[in-house]
Amino acid sequence: ELWQTSQDIMDGRFGARRRKVKHEFAFSGLMQCGHCGCALVGELKKGRYVYYHCTGHKGKCAEPYTREEILEERFTSLLDQISFDDDVLAWAVKELRNGRRDERRASGNAIAKLNAEYARLQGWIDAMYIDKVDGRIDIAFFDRKAAEWRAEQARLAQAIQNHQTGSQGNIEDGIRILELAHQAPRLFEKQPPLEKRRLLNFVVSNCSWKDGEMTAQFRQPFDLLAITNKAAATANSGGNGSTGRFENWLPIVDVIRTLCLSPTPQTVDLIAGIPEVAACEQAICCRETGGVAAAKGARTR
Repeated sequence: ELWQTSQDIMDGRFGARRRKVKHEFAFSGLMQCGHCGCALVGELKKGRYVYYHCTGHKGKCAEPYTREEILEERFTSLLDQISFDDDVLAWAVKELRNGRRDERRASGNAIAKLNAEYARLQGWIDAMYIDKVDGRIDIAFFDRKAAEWRAEQARLAQAIQNHQTGSQGNIEDGIRILELAHQAPRLFEKQPPLEKRRLLNFVVSNCSWKDGEMTAQFRQPFDLLAITNKAAATANSGGNGSTGRFENWLPIVDVIRTLCLSPTPQTVDLIAGIPEVAACEQAICCRETGGVAAAKGARTR
């Protein structure tokens, strides 16, 4: 009886120490207060309503509490700025892949010319060495000219390596970036909180909230996507029709190609984040496909 009583006490003690399930706030850590610069954090009210407010670490802040649904609407509108039509995506993908073939051909020709020049210099060095051995030229002259030509060979070798490295760039990464932007609003709408935050971190930075207004900066190349999308919409509303419709999108294709073939450290980080976002996209597609299949199965039964 004593043993049972002790067990009951221990069960009650450890049961009381069970941790509550932590609520996942989609936008915590993404924004700062436009009044004081402190972070905006989420708070659960009545167990179901999520509000965001300034932490107030710098003192009492004038920014009122904001419902999560309002922030979600603003972020959706932000992502709408980088989304574009299916036919634009199809055209851009085609341009990237066609341009890649042309670039590989041009790069191959350039490498062949550089190799020929490298071999020509090596021939000169070998011939001059024979002249030195035969006593036709002195050692000082040989050393000076050989150093000049070897320096030129080093430059040629670096140029060859640059072409070869560029030829290994994966243009499919650029295509995935475009595909992500194309369906960013739909993904955002269907994602769980953690994935919403991951997508937004991938696309935007420096978000702030002040008096019901959001400001944010798009990361590269989404910044140019937003500008191009706006310009294309203006051109279409001006009655230009389909004539030259895709011309506005040529700079995007060039930027994406450059980012993939000559990536900066920032681009490397961007491309490294694609698999995580793509995995969430695939999960959403599977859920939607599974839901459709289940619904069809229910109807057949």
